[in-house]
Amino acid sequence: MTAAPLPSPVFEAEFVTGLTALFEERIPFNRVLGLRIDSLAADGVSGHLAMRPDLIGHYAHQRLHGGVISATLDAMAGLAVMAAIGAGHMDETPLERLRRFGKLGTIDLRIDYLRPALGDRFTLRAEVLRLGSRVATTRMEFADAAGKLLATGSAAYIVS
Repeated sequence: MTAAPLPSPVFEAEFVTGLTALFEERIPFNRVLGLRIDSLAADGVSGHLAMRPDLIGHYAHQRLHGGVISATLDAMAGLAVMAAIGAGHMDETPLERLRRFGKLGTIDLRIDYLRPALGDRFTLRAEVLRLGSRVATTRMEFADAAGKLLATGSAAYIVS
């Protein structure tokens, strides 16, 4: 018999607002990309990206640049790690938890491109597979507006 999974902690509005501002506004490259958070939980995050002319990688086919896909998946996985770290320190104030992300950095990133990224809007999901004291491992998905998977990824992050 397997145990039921523990319920994920519910983040306070102050933590969600702070992490959203950090991710969407205070990281300049995320602002350039136009990344937006849709959901933020300890067990995973989701967001979206709107297609813009300056994100096109192939002018004749109007498809999204592969570097944009890679960068957005990396950013979303980093956000998932931030949420997982925040969930592990619910005894701290939201502000104390938000200060924990200064040393977070990508160690390894792998992206598998499955289909051309065409469309007006894309959705992204990321989850932490393992959060250790020094390293976190993640997996990510990049899909079109209809939910068709366009790319997947996995990554490792330094957390200490």
